[in-house]
Amino acid sequence: MGSLKKLLEKIKRNPKTVKFDELDLVLRRAGFVRSQPRGGSSHYVYRKGKHKLVVPRRQPYILQAYVARAIKILEEVEVNEE
Repeated sequence: MGSLKKLLEKIKRNPKTVKFDELDLVLRRAGFVRSQPRGGSSHYVYRKGKHKLVVPRRQPYILQAYVARAIKILEEVEVNEE
């Protein structure tokens, strides 16, 4: 099992303790393009095809609702690519 899959499994097991950098790594390796609006916003936008996800950078952990949405989108993308 690759390190990316291990990290995704870790995120799925405990979505309450996901750091921004961990989720960012998984999304970017899955092919999402990251952008940040100008003006010093803490929100990052990830896009891939028709999928769009907005995640605020928050310390120490991202809110569970954003993690759940990211997992759902990653599973949809994975199913569509197979």
